[in-house]
Amino acid sequence: MRHRVAGKKLGRDLDHRKSLRRTLATDLVEKGSIVTTLAKAKYVRPYVERLVTRARDAGTDKLNVIRYLEPKLTTGSSVRKLIEEIAPTYKNRKGGYTRIVRVGNRSGDNSMLARISFVGEK
Repeated sequence: MRHRVAGKKLGRDLDHRKSLRRTLATDLVEKGSIVTTLAKAKYVRPYVERLVTRARDAGTDKLNVIRYLEPKLTTGSSVRKLIEEIAPTYKNRKGGYTRIVRVGNRSGDNSMLARISFVGEK
């Protein structure tokens, strides 16, 4: 029984899920929009939302925010881009920085694909 068990496993063990979440979040920050399966998009969305909120509320305490974000993303350039470019655009927004739009089904296994992107991006 799965009573009171939160979260998705995505058919992976813990380390693989963490790695998947980090790489999807990094790709989303670097590219602005990615196409992945609907389950993965729903899985990475709260993670990215928390990162943007933390970067948005950095203010003068950038060093601690950088130290918080570096292990959560895979590259230093994505940390810089999140703090300097993405977070300031959502300064007056209280949440909901990303949107998930269904794109269609993948031809190989017929799984639902979705585009996750930042609000305001094309």
